[in-house]
Amino acid sequence: MPAYVIFDVEIRDFQQYQSFMLGVKPALEAAGARYLARGGAHKVFEGDWQPRRIVLLEFPSVAAWEAFYTGATYQGLKAVRDACSSARLVSVEGLD
Repeated sequence: MPAYVIFDVEIRDFQQYQSFMLGVKPALEAAGARYLARGGAHKVFEGDWQPRRIVLLEFPSVAAWEAFYTGATYQGLKAVRDACSSARLVSVEGLD
């Protein structure tokens, strides 16, 4: 079953965030992931959530997502991301 990962990102330093993006894009592709949404217009219809930049990813499975997230490549990139942004993220298992 696929896994979907939703990031709500606030970018503090766009130039540094661009260097994160240059590294993370090929790492995601190597993990079999793909972007479904990345920073497009969004609108809140219910609740008090005030998302900043939404990124939606699809991974082949929860195991693939967890291996990517905990792996050395992403953890190195995450340090770059954390230096220039803050994020909330959640994963959810998709339907078969």
